[in-house]
This record gives sequence, structure tokens and C-alpha cells, in this order.
Amino acid sequence: MNKILSFIICLFGITSVWSQSVLSVPLSSSALVIKEVSIISPKTKRVIPDQTIIIIDGKINTIAPSGKLSIPPDAQIIEGKGKFLIPGIAELHAHIPVPDSSNDLTALSQTLFLYLSNGVTTLRGMLGQPFHLKINETLAARSMRNIPRIYTSSPSFNGNSVPDITTAQKLVRQYKAEGYHFLKIHPGIKKEVYDGLARTANEVGIAFAGHIPVEVGVTHAIQAGQLTVDHLDGYIEALAPPLADLTQNGFFGFHLTDKADMAKLKGLIDLTKQKGTWIVPTQSLFTRWFSPTDPNQMMQELELSYMPSRTRFAWTQSKSNLIKNPEYSEARFNRFLDIRKKILFAMHQSNVNLLLGSDAPQVMNVPGFSLQHEMKSWADAGIPNWKILQAATSEVARFFKAEREFGDVAPGLAADLILLNANPVEDIKHMQAISGVINKGIWMSKSQIDSELKLISQSNQ
Repeated sequence: MNKILSFIICLFGITSVWSQSVLSVPLSSSALVIKEVSIISPKTKRVIPDQTIIIIDGKINTIAPSGKLSIPPDAQIIEGKGKFLIPGIAELHAHIPVPDSSNDLTALSQTLFLYLSNGVTTLRGMLGQPFHLKINETLAARSMRNIPRIYTSSPSFNGNSVPDITTAQKLVRQYKAEGYHFLKIHPGIKKEVYDGLARTANEVGIAFAGHIPVEVGVTHAIQAGQLTVDHLDGYIEALAPPLADLTQNGFFGFHLTDKADMAKLKGLIDLTKQKGTWIVPTQSLFTRWFSPTDPNQMMQELELSYMPSRTRFAWTQSKSNLIKNPEYSEARFNRFLDIRKKILFAMHQSNVNLLLGSDAPQVMNVPGFSLQHEMKSWADAGIPNWKILQAATSEVARFFKAEREFGDVAPGLAADLILLNANPVEDIKHMQAISGVINKGIWMSKSQIDSELKLISQSNQ
């Protein structure tokens, strides 16, 4: 084979089956090898069987058909026969705890592990604090290397924190200088303040994302350049009649359920697509927190045992109060959820930019586990499994302009991977069939994960 062609194949993709010779790999005692595994590449929508992958220093070094590689001596070997290897997934609407003191990182470390236990290797923190700017160095000092990749928002922009344009512009520049990855938008911002915020953000080069203030509206926010709209916030309001009282919209437009005019949807989605806005629908926030399911019944789920008892109590109270509201009924919830499914499916059909996020930890949404619920809710809305997997992997890398860093299974990319016992392309529920997780090249077997989860559960009783 031509030497240049051989080099290109090894450098840029999975080694071709044309290769007849055994490939050599740099010697390294830290090598991790996964043998005879089927590789799932969401980016290319391919399943490549019987591959061996070598990981060195936290990155994918080499991939080739099994039997074509010279495995480094003393390498840690993982048997992958009959299993499937997929990129680590991302939670695009995460909340990361801030420790009560510098000496107690328990809540933080447990939360980050819960994400990792489900293969979540990238987080977009949606309520940033100064602590989050130094989280990596803080945890490294405590020898906590095995943590997800973290992107963090600024502290909240809302009606109280930015009462006027001057304050908004000052904070935009301040948070940009301090190194936050983007600005977090919350409700309550006046339209003129939002516009001043948007102009300044575009001027200094920092994105803004999150909620849609009622006075602003989703159409105006999209036109102003808001990077992500989370929770489908503002979409049902935009489908309401012009004279509807949007100040009484309820939980993300719930009170407007029976007023939504679906004939308006196409124009709204066309605008979303045209402006390149990214959508993080957080469907599980509604199928979990807002569903009519008895919270006491949900508390019997094993995953809820991983949250502190005080959190479980607060969640039970919050959900109970919500579904006891006179405005709430199971029939209206079903209509509300049906509208959300139709919006999400229409976005998929129009190739709107979609990202996976669940808003965890939030009421009944346990970190990591809630993303499993999120994937199922997308499937229930008719989204194909390949699309769901892309929204959790390769599309995330594209969103962060980091396609050369992570988001696929290819040489040179970060070794953030999930080893599964079944193929999620066939059934998205197979994302729960975890055999092990690799984060930054560090292997955690299912037995190790289960042992740690058991300790977390016991500590939270």
C-alpha cells in the first residue's frame, strides 16, 4: 500500500480493512485496549464491527480491525466482543453544585459521578458561579481527575440582577472578561434591557442562552441571536392568540395549552432554522416533574435513592403542590405534552439544531439518569435513534466548535467513551445497558460504577 495513503487512513479515520500488515503502536504501560468491539459513530451513522481500539494518555491512539494491531505490553485489556462502543454523551442543561465550604466537596463529587455513571462526559452548566471557573483546578488539587468536561454559564441575568440597560451591559463585559463560556438568560428581563444585553454580547463576542423572558418573546430572542432556547421556552406562548395574557402563561405555557394555534408552528420553526438557533427541549423535565405520576410512587425508583433525603423531600413537596394546582389536570397535561412532542418532531423534520439536555438535578431528574429519560422522551416523540445519538455526541462537538477534540470514535479524539452490551441504534433504551465508561482514558467497569452508586445511596439515607 502507498505509504502516504496508509498514513492518511491511520490519522483521519478507522483503519481500512485493506490493511494487510500488523500495525505497530507506541509502547506505553498506560495503554488501554478494547478488543473485538463494534464501534458506533453517530457522526457518520455507521456501525463498524470487530474493531480493536488503543487508548494512550487519554486519547484514542489507533483503531483497526481486530488482529491487525500489535498490542502494547502491559496494556489494560477490555474484552469488547458482542459489545458496542459509542462516544460519551453530553448533558446540555446541567446544574453543578457549589460546595458549602472548601472542605466539603461531597455533593459536588457525587453529582459529577452520577453524570459519569451514565456515560455523561460533557456538561454545560446552566447556572454558573465564580467557583465553576476554577472547578477543574480545585478538583485536580484533590486528585479528582475523573470528572466530565465542563462548560459553564455566567451567573443569572434576570429581572432582578439586570433592572436596566447599564447594569446589563456592565455585567456582560465583566462575565466575558472573567472567562465564562456564555451568559445565562432567565425570566423577568425587560425587552429594552434584553436588547442592550444582546447588542453588548454580540459586540464583545460572548453567546447568551437559556430562557425566554415573556416581554421579549421567542421570535424576538431568535432574531436577536440567542444561541440556545432551552425547555422550548416561549414556543407555546408564540402559538397563542395575539391578545392572550402571556403573564398568566403558567409552567412553560401550560395555561395556554388550549389556545395554541398549531398553524403558526411552521413559520416559527422556519425562523428557528434560518437563524441557526439551537434547541435544548428538556422533555424529561415535563415527563418527570410535571407529569401526573404520584411523586411517592416515583420515590421508589432506585435512581432517586442517589439524591440526599432533604432533596427527595423537597422534590416530593414541589411535585405534589404542582399537580394539586386547580389549573392542573391530567387531560390538560396530555394535551400540553402532545403539543411539545409535535413541536419537537417538526423541528427534527426541518433539521433544526437539536441538543440533548434534561435540566438535572431538578425535580425528579437525577443527574445522568435523567438523560436516559430524555432520550426515551425523544424517541416517544418520533425522533430517530441516530438523531438522538447525534444530539448527544457529534452535534455537541459541533455546537462547541470542538469537533477535533471529542464527539466521535476516531484517532486523535478524547477517549470519552461508553461500552454497551446492546446496540442503541436498534433501541435507544440500550443506552442503559452500560458495561463500562471511559472518561479521559480512565476505565470504570459496571461493577465499579454499581459499587460507588451503592455507597452514594447508603450515604443519602
